[in-house]
Amino acid sequence: MRIVVKVGTSTLAHETGRMNIRRVELLCKVLSDIKNAGCQVVLVSSGAIGMGVGKLGLAGRPQDMPGKQAAAAVGQCELMYTYDKLFSQYNHTVAQILLTADDIHDPRHSVHVHDNLEQLLSWNVLPVINENDAVSIDEIGVHTTIGENDTLAAYVARLIQADTLVLLSDINGLYTADPRQDVTATLIPEVTEITPEILELAGGSGTSLGTGGMATKLKAAQIVMQAGIDMIIANGQDPESLYGLLQGENIGTRFVGDKK
Repeated sequence: MRIVVKVGTSTLAHETGRMNIRRVELLCKVLSDIKNAGCQVVLVSSGAIGMGVGKLGLAGRPQDMPGKQAAAAVGQCELMYTYDKLFSQYNHTVAQILLTADDIHDPRHSVHVHDNLEQLLSWNVLPVINENDAVSIDEIGVHTTIGENDTLAAYVARLIQADTLVLLSDINGLYTADPRQDVTATLIPEVTEITPEILELAGGSGTSLGTGGMATKLKAAQIVMQAGIDMIIANGQDPESLYGLLQGENIGTRFVGDKK
């Protein structure tokens, strides 16, 4: 089984921007165990800018482009150092891949990304993918060619024909309304089609350190469902829920890919 797991800034970091050490350690342990069971795993990890904010002791996420890029450059080092250290404890090797919009949308580039990922997976390496925020402007809010890592994860899942894409977020799944504002909101366990009514349920960005929201997750769902790939939105506060997800348990919201 081949899965792509996307983890958001809200899962990786405290509200201060500093790394949530306990949660990141557990995530790496669970992913290592899943690999030991025979799954191929690709991790799409947000958090470079958020980690940079914490590492530099900034008051908040920079609003200017040089500030965002500099924070990303610092934070990406922190991310990869942590992943390399933690996965090495379980005898797994990681590789860093930083992508831009051209790497996904230009066929001349995407074929090399595909071949690179296939080679790494054949060597039992765990690729860690992020947008190249330190040099690119398309990925951090000036344009929306990719825009954030929910969409990037969907493109990666489609590129390597993954079986499942899992988006670990700060919410349990897709609700009938925003559960942070409406106590009557109920979780939608399964979606088989992205209808206008489903799209209307999307809200804004969840946290001040992240860039994604439900709208970006529904965009990701459209991309992978059309490619016949299932997608699951689940709460990243409990990385061990990945075990249940891969065993078919009803956790979060499952978007069923078109298998035609």
